[in-house]
Amino acid sequence: MDKIVEKALLFDFYGELLTENQKEVYGEYIQDDLSASEIAQIRGISRQGVHDMIRRCDKILADYEQRLHLVEHFLTIKKMVATIHQYAEELSVCEDEDILQSRIADIKSLSSEILDQF
Repeated sequence: MDKIVEKALLFDFYGELLTENQKEVYGEYIQDDLSASEIAQIRGISRQGVHDMIRRCDKILADYEQRLHLVEHFLTIKKMVATIHQYAEELSVCEDEDILQSRIADIKSLSSEILDQF
């Protein structure tokens, strides 16, 4: 997964657990796509201070994910739902009874797996 997308997901899931200042600086970096220099200038702090805070936030957010696995579960379920959607699309145009029954069984299996996880 792209590092920027991964950081954005971690921030979406765990950003509220950061301090207000960390949340603002990291949000400017991830969501607003500002550079460390731009953030430093806006906030009146050093560029190195911004870099340090971003690295600290990266570590904090990664630690939360390592413990809670919310992003991992989200991505797994998203993939399963995409597969279910694909099967449903196939069913809408399929006339072969064997394929229909096979896809219905696949959908039931995937949906049960999703429900069992939560």
